[in-house]
Amino acid sequence: MSRRKKIYEGKAKILYEGPEPGTYIQYFKDDATAFNAQKHAIIEGKGVLNNRISEFIMTQLNSIGIPTHFIRRLNMREQLIREVEIIPLEVVVRNVAAGSISKRLGIPEGEVLPRSIVEFYYKHDALGDPLVSEEHITAFNWAATQELDDIMALALRINDYLSGLFAGVGIRLVDFKLEFGRLFEGEMVRTVLADEISPDSCRLWDARDGNKLDKDRFRQDLGGLSEAYTEVATRLGIFKDPNGAFVEG
Repeated sequence: MSRRKKIYEGKAKILYEGPEPGTYIQYFKDDATAFNAQKHAIIEGKGVLNNRISEFIMTQLNSIGIPTHFIRRLNMREQLIREVEIIPLEVVVRNVAAGSISKRLGIPEGEVLPRSIVEFYYKHDALGDPLVSEEHITAFNWAATQELDDIMALALRINDYLSGLFAGVGIRLVDFKLEFGRLFEGEMVRTVLADEISPDSCRLWDARDGNKLDKDRFRQDLGGLSEAYTEVATRLGIFKDPNGAFVEG
């Protein structure tokens, strides 16, 4: 990997120059972070799990017509993706109260929201990714009105699909974070889903007992992060052999 040109390194992933123009290689690290990287640890195998889970979900979304940056998985830790211009927003879809919305609005964790809520956060680590309104987004030209409409529509479609997908394997989709990018195709520009969808970016609770199967296990010092992510992968049918081990391919 040292011979490849590094484009960007984030908390959990590294982007390298891709084999063809307009592509990147996305490498999934074992780093676990929380509270804007104030808490950090290395969880062996986490990158492999997130790569495989995100590959599975992105493939499913591509199959139903959701445009994404994902092309294919290259190996256990890497994906080939399209180069996009990231829109500087984190888009959070909430179905059940948890995390910051419970603290901000005093809603008990676990209470089902009246309807799915879409929130926007400005991607800016130094500011702590603050919650922003559509007025802020358009006034500061982070995204155009049409892009926001596209993002909202895609986020709700993704929520509908993933809620059903996870419910089918006994998992409750509490909330999740999305990122979007601009894909330039000649003179055309499309808004596409970018980044990843994995237990790092979703709150996933066991539908029967409420056991947390996501990064809250790290945030809240519950332990068993790798085991929880493995449980998600198992239920989604990502394992390819009867012993529950990942098989290359």
